[in-house]
Amino acid sequence: MFRTLMTTVALAAAFGGAAAAETFDVKMLNKSDGGRMIFEPAALRIAAGDTVKFIATDRGHNAESIDGMIPDGTDPFVGKINEEIEVTLTEPGFYGVKCKPHFAMGMVMVITVGDETSAPDSFLEGRMPRKAKERFEEALSGL
Repeated sequence: MFRTLMTTVALAAAFGGAAAAETFDVKMLNKSDGGRMIFEPAALRIAAGDTVKFIATDRGHNAESIDGMIPDGTDPFVGKINEEIEVTLTEPGFYGVKCKPHFAMGMVMVITVGDETSAPDSFLEGRMPRKAKERFEEALSGL
């Protein structure tokens, strides 16, 4: 009995202080109150080690990171059309995400990992569809 109690106390001490990672759901939608062809939510702030689950609520969508819009040293991710994808993000910073078939229609979102309050100056540089840039700007202003 005493040995079991001591083992339980030791395990609680070892794991009790560890923060549990969370999973956040993001819907891929044809239409919502926020407009047509959107991720819901369009902006998300998470902690390093949290997971984002992209849910194929409506058909014809995917979620993938955008080249040049993820922290340096981070591996890009690409989901398949009509399939859910879970991505665990460990590097602090800003992540640009798009639905490849609907990028020109502005189907984008921003994920912020950590406490950073503003995206790097280079985040919106480069060529991108006008509607996508507008939605990125809206999402960034809401963080």
